[in-house]
Amino acid sequence: MINLTPWLQAPTWCIAFSGGLDSTVLLHLLATHARNHASPPLRAIHIHHGLQAAADAWPAHCQAICDNLGIELQVIHVQVTPGASLEQGARDARYAAFKQSLGPGDILFTGQHRDDQAETLLFRLLRGAGLRGLAAMPGQRALGQGTLVRPLLGCSRQQLHDYAKANGLAWIEDPSNADTQFARNYLRGEVFPQLQQRWPQASQNLARAAEHLGEALGLLDELARGDLATAQEGSSVAWSGLDSLDLGTLMALSPARQRNALQYWLSRRTRLPDTRHWAGWADLRDAAADARPVWRLADGLLLRSDGRIWWLSGDWLQQPVGEMAWPNSTLPLVLPGNGRVRLDVAVPMAGLRIAYRQGGEMLEVPGRGRRDLKRLLNEQRVPYFLRPRLPLLYQGERLLAVASLPGLVQADCQLHWQLPTSAQGLR
Repeated sequence: MINLTPWLQAPTWCIAFSGGLDSTVLLHLLATHARNHASPPLRAIHIHHGLQAAADAWPAHCQAICDNLGIELQVIHVQVTPGASLEQGARDARYAAFKQSLGPGDILFTGQHRDDQAETLLFRLLRGAGLRGLAAMPGQRALGQGTLVRPLLGCSRQQLHDYAKANGLAWIEDPSNADTQFARNYLRGEVFPQLQQRWPQASQNLARAAEHLGEALGLLDELARGDLATAQEGSSVAWSGLDSLDLGTLMALSPARQRNALQYWLSRRTRLPDTRHWAGWADLRDAAADARPVWRLADGLLLRSDGRIWWLSGDWLQQPVGEMAWPNSTLPLVLPGNGRVRLDVAVPMAGLRIAYRQGGEMLEVPGRGRRDLKRLLNEQRVPYFLRPRLPLLYQGERLLAVASLPGLVQADCQLHWQLPTSAQGLR
C-alpha cells in the first residue's frame, strides 16, 4: 500500500498517532514492515490537546495498541492558544510539539490521505485562497531537524477503512468529527457525500487538481527565486545576519511578480496574509522616502530603511534596555535579548560596560575629533531600527566603540556583535 524505501536510512521513524482510523492503519503498516524488514526504530507520538473530556481516555487506548505491537508511545500534553480558529490553534500546538520531538534526520509519518487532499482544496477554494494555498499537501517537507512524510496521500479513506476491517483493527471515533459547526467536518459529512453521488471520482479528481496546482506553484517558486536572488544583494556586511531585500529591485517588477516573490520569501518566515491584508505591502512600498512604515504580520513585521525592506521577528520585536558590566573583556558577553559581543583588544581592559543609546552621545574619532554619534550613524547608513539596540562600549563615562562599525572606535579595540539568533526567523 505504501513505499517506505526512501526513508530506510533515517535514525528514527516516528508516527503521529491520534488513535483514529488513518493513523491506526499507518501504525499497523509501519509495524508490519518493521517486523518483516530491516527498519529504523519506530515510536509513536500522541498529542493530547485537552479540548474535550472524551480525549482523556485516548492515551490509554493508544498505549494498548502500541503495547500489542511492541512500539514505544510518547504522550505529549499541549496547550491550545485561544483564537478565531480552534482547529488552527490545535494544529499549531500539535506541530510545534512534533517539531520539538524530532532529532536530526528523524522521519515523522502522518496519516493524511487522498480524501484529505480533496477536502483541503475545496475548503481553501471556498475561502478564496491563492495558488500557494490551493496547491497539494506535499508528500514530504522539512519539520524542525527532521522530515514530515505523508505516505498515504495516494490512498482513499475507503481503502484505509477496508484495510482496518480486514486486519481487525480498532480505532477511536472522535465525537467532534460529527460536529458540522467545524467547516471541514461540514464538507466531509454533508458536502462530499453529495458530490460523490453525482461524481463518484470527485475526491480523486480534486486531489489530482491539487497536484496540478502544486506543479504550477513550483514554476512560480522558480520565478520567485530568480527575482529574489537579485533583491537579496547589497546588504551591509555588518547587518548581513538580518533578512532584507532591496526595495528598488522589487519595485522594478510587476505588482503580481512582487507579490509572488514576497509570498515565497515570507512563507518560510510567517503565516502568509490573506488577500485583504496585502494592502500592507502597498503601504510599505509606496510610503514617502522619509516615512517609517511597518507591515505587521502573524509572526513578525516588515519595515523599510535605507532603501531596503527588513524582516524582524523574535527578540527583534523587543528593544533591549539598561546596561551591563563586562568584568572580563577576554570572554564574550551575552546581552539579554540582543545576541552577544566580543572584544578584540591587544591588552585586557578593566571597568568596561555595554550600554545603549540614550541620545546626545559623543565619540572621539581618530583624525576627526569629537563627533556626534547620531551624525556618525547617519554617515554609516545604519538602519534606524538598529540604532537603539547597537551595543556601545564604555570605560567609565568614556565611549570607546560602537559594535560592528570598525570606523567608530576611540581606543585600539574592535567590538564585534553577534546579532540575536532569531534574526533569521525561518520556519
